[in-house]
Amino acid sequence: MVNRDKIFEGSIPEIYDAYLVPLIFEEFAVEMADQVAKAAPREVLETAAGSGVVTRALAPILSGDARYLVTDLNSPMLDRAQQQQPPDERITWQRADALDLPFENNRFDVVCCQFGAMFFPDKVSGFAEARRVLKPGGYFVFSVWDQIKHNEFADHVTQAAGELFADDPPVFLARTPHGYFDLTEIVGHLKSADFTQAEIRTITLQSVAKTARDPAVAYCQGTPLRNEILDRDPEALERVTDHAAARLKAVYGSGPISGKIRGYVIIAEA
Repeated sequence: MVNRDKIFEGSIPEIYDAYLVPLIFEEFAVEMADQVAKAAPREVLETAAGSGVVTRALAPILSGDARYLVTDLNSPMLDRAQQQQPPDERITWQRADALDLPFENNRFDVVCCQFGAMFFPDKVSGFAEARRVLKPGGYFVFSVWDQIKHNEFADHVTQAAGELFADDPPVFLARTPHGYFDLTEIVGHLKSADFTQAEIRTITLQSVAKTARDPAVAYCQGTPLRNEILDRDPEALERVTDHAAARLKAVYGSGPISGKIRGYVIIAEA
């Protein structure tokens, strides 16, 4: 089942973009875009771009002569990103695996990756590929979530799903998006990939939703948690979503509601 953690297909890209992006990704995307733009890059590579939230934040603040290559492993997500982006001749869209980048050495001034590194089956290999395609002195800017207990809506949804599948709880959110948070381990992986120094910024924000049901839909139907639920019971998706929404409503009220989210933005120099 872990092999399906990277599968974002079917209706997931649309629900992800409509619900999850405004819930947890947009403010982090602005932070990442600002960090990338500070380097005044001429050549930018984005990996694991998802539905394009960073692309939408970064493209308007890049220089007019910059070139911006946007990639993702999942074609449906990349298609969604391209559809949402205004026409821009500086941007090239390409399906690519962050662990096996089809680009030459020393090409990019910045490689950025928002909340994608957690999905790398081999973190060192993924970081080494970013290092390989960076110019000397270039920057790898990426983000990861803190553990799930510091990301409240995701934690409650995971607990709610576990209540309905007590013998085999679906733990995608805890295992993968919130499973790569040990900063000592991350710095060690960067060093193994030949990055010599890294700046780490802890970002704590409030995730705001119009109703308690919105985070339930976002996580249950707009992430690979959906795959885990359907694997256990093909008829259970709405039931789990409803149960998660009820739990969130009991904790936070009927809405609007807000809960803590926390992650790390890491800037590693080549």
